[in-house]
Amino acid sequence: MNNLADTRRTPCASNERGGARFNFLLVVALIGGFVYAGSQYVPVAIQAYQFKDLMYQKVTYAAATGIPIPTKWIEKELQASLSDYGIPPSAKINAQQLDGRLVARVQWIRPIQLPGYVYQYNFDHTTKSDSFLTPK
Repeated sequence: MNNLADTRRTPCASNERGGARFNFLLVVALIGGFVYAGSQYVPVAIQAYQFKDLMYQKVTYAAATGIPIPTKWIEKELQASLSDYGIPPSAKINAQQLDGRLVARVQWIRPIQLPGYVYQYNFDHTTKSDSFLTPK
């Protein structure tokens, strides 16, 4: 008889009711928070990656074609492309010639609203042309 009594389930205590529902809601809320944060961060990161590629293309093109004042041309082209990539107009753009290469540096900060926190996406990228493309 003792064996039968041990195998029977005991009824749940009243303070344990709804525990699984709460855990489910907590997990759903956490997953939802991560999905929302990702939906805010990922587009900014993708646009920044694409802008890095654009920077390299502009610097390489200016070096290969021998534009008379390539640093001013690079700055003007990058400034014109800021809005296409969601970059604030206050971005700092600097282009110069160093050691036979064209160098472009762009810096900007963009706030990203996350659940309960504002993340400051800090973009600071320097691109150099290939030295063999730079006209002497």
